[in-house]
Amino acid sequence: MDYNFYHLQRAPLDRALPRLLQRVADGGLRAVVMAGSRERIEHLNGVLWTFDAESFLAHGAAGDGPPEAQPIFLTGNEENPNGSTVLVLVDGADPAFKDTFDRCLDMFDGNDAVAVSAARARWTTAKDAGHTVTYWKQTETGGWQEAG
Repeated sequence: MDYNFYHLQRAPLDRALPRLLQRVADGGLRAVVMAGSRERIEHLNGVLWTFDAESFLAHGAAGDGPPEAQPIFLTGNEENPNGSTVLVLVDGADPAFKDTFDRCLDMFDGNDAVAVSAARARWTTAKDAGHTVTYWKQTETGGWQEAG
């Protein structure tokens, strides 16, 4: 599995997540986004509806119709109801079932020392498990650059 860590420093999750999910969708892939709470899922659901007035990023969460019809599915549970190959983790989520995906994108707040420390531990665990691990840092413009 490819395990990618995204160190949020310049743009917050609300701006970075939609861009990353757009790249996933543009690649013809499906994603599950796992967040830490129902409130966070509802918030991100709203963000994905409104992040860009010029485009539409198809997505949904529980209660938004059949999950299998959603190319991007937001959840707080260990589930893959839309047949995704990409798992996006936010809020420090670290589910046991992550190894069932082809790619895992772990987004963490670089301005939070606790979140950084927890991400380092997840990095070590993923690397020790033999996964291909990549670290991405934000550029001045909010894009991503592979680092260390």
